[in-house]
This record gives sequence, C-alpha cells and structure tokens, in this order.
Amino acid sequence: MPQGSSQPNRRPHRVAVIVDEGTNPFEVGVATELFGLPRPELGLPGPLYEVTLCTPTPGVRMNHGFFTLSGVPGLEAVDEADTLVVPGRPDNVVPRGAAVLDAIRRTHARGARVMSLCTGSFALAEAGLLDGRRATTHWLWADAFRELHPKVLLEPDVLFVDEGDLLTAAGSAAALDLGLHIWRRDHGAEVANAVSRRLVFAAHRDGGQRQFVERPVPEVPDASLAPLLEWARGRLGEPLTVAELAARAAVSPATLHRRFRAQLGTTPLAWLTGERVALACRLIERGEERLDVVAARSGLGTAANLRARVRRETGLSPSAYRRRFGTSATEVPRPRT
Repeated sequence: MPQGSSQPNRRPHRVAVIVDEGTNPFEVGVATELFGLPRPELGLPGPLYEVTLCTPTPGVRMNHGFFTLSGVPGLEAVDEADTLVVPGRPDNVVPRGAAVLDAIRRTHARGARVMSLCTGSFALAEAGLLDGRRATTHWLWADAFRELHPKVLLEPDVLFVDEGDLLTAAGSAAALDLGLHIWRRDHGAEVANAVSRRLVFAAHRDGGQRQFVERPVPEVPDASLAPLLEWARGRLGEPLTVAELAARAAVSPATLHRRFRAQLGTTPLAWLTGERVALACRLIERGEERLDVVAARSGLGTAANLRARVRRETGLSPSAYRRRFGTSATEVPRPRT
C-alpha cells in the first residue's frame, strides 16, 4: 500500500506504467508529469515517487503511431511496483494481450495499488479485477463498457472512483484529478496543493463531479466564476449561503446553479463544502489540534460535522489524519510558498 510521508527513511513509492500497443500518449504523459518529475517546490531531500515505464514487447507503437517507445523494461517491472498505472487506448473492444492481463492480475494479487486512466478501466475489467466493484470510464465508452463487463458497477458520470486498492479515472483530463487525489491520499492536502500549483491545475475536484460540462469555455468573459470563487475562498469561515454567492455574482440562485453545473460540473453547495473540507485538512496538517477551532475557521460549523466530512473525503478521522500528515508526525518539510 502507499507509503505516507510520515515514514522515516522512506524509499520513493515505485510507480509502474504499462505502455501497450496503441496506448494514448497523453495519459502516459500525465503519469510521468504527476509522479516522475522532480518536485523542488516541496523542498524535499529526495523524490516521493519514482516512475518506470514498461512494455509487453520492445518498440511499442503508441496511438496512431505518433510515438514508438523503446529501451524500457518489460512487464517484469510491475513486480517491483507499489502502484501500477494502466492508461487507455482507443481500441477498447479489442482484447488486451495475455501478458498484460497477467501483469495486472499479479500486481493486484500481491497487494499493490492499481489505477487506470481513461479507458484503461477496460483492461482492469478484462483482467477480472472490477467485478462487483465500483468503477468509471470515459462517458463516450460507457455503453460499450457495460456490454462487455456487466458485472462491474459502472459510474459513468463521475471524474474518478477510489475503491482503495483499485482506482479508475474517467476522461484523460480526469487522470490529473485522480493523480492529485493520490497525492492528497498519500501525502496530505498541503503537499497536493503545492503539486497542483506547479501543474497550474485545480487543487481539488471531488471524484463525484460530472465528467463533462455543458460549455468547457464560458461564452463571454463576464460569465466566468473565477472572481466569485476567489472571493468565496477568502471567506470560508463565514456562514456563506448559495443565495449570498448569487447576490455577489449579481445573478439569481438558479442562474448561479446553472453556471456552476456548466463550468465546474458541480453545484455551488458541493463546491463550497469541498473547499471547506480542503481548508480543514490544511489547518489540521499545520498543527491546529482543536477541532472546534478547525470547524469554525473552515466554515464546517461543528466538530461533529468536521469529523464526518473529513472521514468522508479522506477515509480518516481528523486525529488519524493529523497523525499521518501533521507537522509533528512527519519529517517532510512543508511546501515552499
């Protein structure tokens, strides 16, 4: 399982990425960008992850022949991985090779974490890992996925699904969301935020958000939610309501709701709650031990609500979260600002 940043004398968490015939280069790039690059912004003495690309045969041609990957290890590299990443490819209804499926199965069988990006979930399902489990895939391929893998509990309208040992991301960009979720899960919100700033990408989009939005780019500049979101982030400790957000944006609550759905794929209330939980996690990491203070400063109200929300988001109680990611429990320096 993942090594948290609180472990002394840790080695880097080893990530193997299977590059099969026809694999999409973008998702391979996402995996290497997230887990394979140096992170000077964290001020760490060494890397937290190391990435190995591996192929079933030498000289694998990627999607449309844009790239040919050679000079990398074979599939035996998965046997040393703590996390295995399986990117997607466009010919999802064509069965994967037996060697690839065997590599996926044996990696999962020994307890390593397995994650798919975009339509890589087809490979996990074909390997039999997803039967009876929740998963997602690109919305365009949802019907084909259901037909091929009816035993999988497909959730086609979310960005990613975290089942603990098995994680699946939807479209290619959602791979970034899942990757940052892994950073949060392994090393806490503060470190994940530093990584997201380096990527110039949203620090947190809940996995339950919709995969696609009605208008990826606002039709007119003044329809952008950015000024409102920045204003709200500075007032999370205040009792903000959807009506107050709408008034600030000079629109009706119904119009605000439509804009959030169209531009962010979520509701104003869900966005506000997610931002408050993220702030609460950062406060806990920075050493605030009084849950009533954390709840008040983050706008979550009560310690009971804080406990419920943090557990739902992270799978940990606030005290367990503090032990794992708090400044007193880790030798990892705080990210540089």
